[in-house]
Amino acid sequence: MQVSIAEAKARFAEIIRRAESGEDIVLTRHGRPVAHLTPALRRERQSLLGACAGQIHMADDFDELPDDFMRAFTDPDQPA
Repeated sequence: MQVSIAEAKARFAEIIRRAESGEDIVLTRHGRPVAHLTPALRRERQSLLGACAGQIHMADDFDELPDDFMRAFTDPDQPA
């Protein structure tokens, strides 16, 4: 579609909608093409869920504290 700059100003929202839908718009000045309006490339968003799957390892004893470490928090007679 070819549209003069003056017409594009008057029908801006419609012209943008048409470009978004994939139509190529050529803007003209005095009948000569001066700009080409095309839809912007859209990047697909990647989900972050599972992005590190298989890259993180948690030790089997992760939740277990060493006895002397645990006693330091629970036994008042244990020196700090």
